[in-house]
Amino acid sequence: METAGIKKNRDFTQGALLPRIILFALPLMATGILQMLFNTADTIVVGRWGGETKIECENALAAVGSCGSLNALIINFFMGLAVGVGVCVAHDVGAKDYNGVQKTVHTAVITSAICGVLLCLAGMFLSRPLLTLMGTDEQVLDQAVSYMRAFFLGTPASMVYNYCAAALRSKGDTTRPLIFLSIAGVVNVGLNLVMVLVFHLGAIGVGLATAAANWISASLILWYMTNREDLCRIEWKQLRIYPEKLKKMFYIGFPASIQGMAFSFSNVVIQSSVNSLGKAVVAANTAAGNVSDYLYVAQNSVYNAAITFVGQNVGAKKYERIKSCVLNCVVVVTAIGLIGGILELVFGEFLLGLYSPGNEEVIRIGMTRLRYLALTYFLCGVMEVGSGTLRGLGKSVVSMAISLTGTCLFRVVWVATAFAHFQTIEVLYLSYPISWALSAIANYTLVFVLVRRLKRKSAKDLMELPIEEKKEASV
Repeated sequence: METAGIKKNRDFTQGALLPRIILFALPLMATGILQMLFNTADTIVVGRWGGETKIECENALAAVGSCGSLNALIINFFMGLAVGVGVCVAHDVGAKDYNGVQKTVHTAVITSAICGVLLCLAGMFLSRPLLTLMGTDEQVLDQAVSYMRAFFLGTPASMVYNYCAAALRSKGDTTRPLIFLSIAGVVNVGLNLVMVLVFHLGAIGVGLATAAANWISASLILWYMTNREDLCRIEWKQLRIYPEKLKKMFYIGFPASIQGMAFSFSNVVIQSSVNSLGKAVVAANTAAGNVSDYLYVAQNSVYNAAITFVGQNVGAKKYERIKSCVLNCVVVVTAIGLIGGILELVFGEFLLGLYSPGNEEVIRIGMTRLRYLALTYFLCGVMEVGSGTLRGLGKSVVSMAISLTGTCLFRVVWVATAFAHFQTIEVLYLSYPISWALSAIANYTLVFVLVRRLKRKSAKDLMELPIEEKKEASV
């Protein structure tokens, strides 16, 4: 199994970087976009057919949208550990520690299953009190609670899929997760239509469809990883938690969890402010936010590329390649952000019309968000690449600290000051590009310092080696 795993592993510690980053990111980008289609299918179906009247459809759309930031808040806490899985695998692949990869994979499967069950229970019991605390409109509260509980039935499967996918990505396989998610996505769209048009279940129906799709994607990825002679093969008899791997996963992943949760908390604060501006604004923000989320996941593929490429080179102690990895990732993510932002502005009204056809007020308000954020969204991608680089370097705590202050704390303060004074949606949207820019500056300043420190340490260690070992190291 070890030989087969080595052959199928993709080594990013040598060769040209730009084409490899693009080829790595493209399937991952498609995977993220398909994952977003789960949510888009939910919102489009309920926005168009979630009720018998225009008002009922708007209520259903607002119900699903009201849950978005709250779902992310809960999920991101657990999903951060998947970052730890990816970094551990990347480091072991770079160091050619294939036994370490196996230990990480088996630890990840059990950890993800446990976290998924806990997450499901949290979603069931906390949905109503948390949605009430957010100030969700009474007209949509019951539907929002039903949708959220149905959605969380699929979180154990979602956790397992994402942890396994993180392991596959870090050894260079971004294609298989795409295939499995494509199959689940087709099922999700079909079930959405059946649940709403045939059974008239509205918001809860699309939540159940998403949960079912998550279980399908998890089943497929587990089937693949248990039936292939591969570096990330799962042996059911070897499933156990290896303390040293769990410790490293938590060391890298737990700060990412806190960062993701805090990031989502700041969005919950903003969502609560949006909720205070009325149902139409909530529906418009939901639709426009979903359009922008596609650009986010496209950029996020480069963030994952940064983690994997930097992580493998750290494991191989090829620190001189890290700067090139980062620069190439920044170029790619900036291009994606600017091109995507322009397309959002050009086709914005058409895209928003898919979510709420004929509702001119929702489309008008949604376009306001796109005008404020579309052309600055590349800053979010640049910020994320910096954060991914820090995690690839093993400095997840530092990345967390920057996000907590530069993004999360800033947005909370912005809402309490600027928004409290002006009370307009435009003022809320201004907080995004400012926070992205501040966090990006801090990320890259620290990346520069850390890489320079690693190079100096590596040069010092090389000088202290005997002459024979120096020759071997240089080879």
